[in-house]
Amino acid sequence: MNIENDTTNQTDNKIDIIYEDEFLVAINKEAGLLVHRSWLDKGETRFAMQLTRDAVGCHVFPVHRLDKPTSGVLLFAKSPAVARSLTEAFTAHEVTKQYLAVVRGFMPEQGTVDYALSFQPDAIADKLADLDKPPQEAVTHWESLAQVELPFTVSKKHETSRYSLMRLTPETGRKHQLRRHMRHVFHHIVGDTSHGDGRHNRFFRAQYGCQRMLLHAESLALNHPVTGEPLLLKAELDDQWRRIMEEFAWVNSADN
Repeated sequence: MNIENDTTNQTDNKIDIIYEDEFLVAINKEAGLLVHRSWLDKGETRFAMQLTRDAVGCHVFPVHRLDKPTSGVLLFAKSPAVARSLTEAFTAHEVTKQYLAVVRGFMPEQGTVDYALSFQPDAIADKLADLDKPPQEAVTHWESLAQVELPFTVSKKHETSRYSLMRLTPETGRKHQLRRHMRHVFHHIVGDTSHGDGRHNRFFRAQYGCQRMLLHAESLALNHPVTGEPLLLKAELDDQWRRIMEEFAWVNSADN
């Protein structure tokens, strides 16, 4: 359901709530929306945490993170106690996260990236962090859902360009893990301006009007922190994603 706050600019303050009860609220975060205020983005005025709080009428507490350019399921707790329980579940790998991504090149049907990632500090937020900590274990499983070969030369080495629709399932939750792992195996996520390939990013902007990174948190599966019941939270794709899926005839590829 879409909930709009009582403001003069309701379009800017619309939030897509996909689940709510007395303990939890989950939204479908749009690409480009920060989870909360950050010193790194001082010019931003819209934040998922504040918009969700205003929509549900109570304080909410983040229990995990999504990068600013990533869309999809974002879960909040409505109390500190529930937030602690959920944070512990994420830390213990008791929550299954699945993402959709469009990457350059054709990838095998299934596989795993097991590649430790070094700590990447934010210039301000992590200025007091230990920069000498060793690389942390990071594991991502992938499944190739669909592929397309386009009659366009994006790289001078190839007359055509290939792309894959992937389902990515991280075991660990390192900073920018999926983006860095896909770069590590030379299958950069399309639209990723930090860890991607600029040639393919520019091609998607020019050819398809795609202004976002094609990484979407499609689902979270967990046990409810209070009732213990299984809970599956799913977030729909936005218009830019759907246009790409239709253009490449991938519309039904992510249904399973």
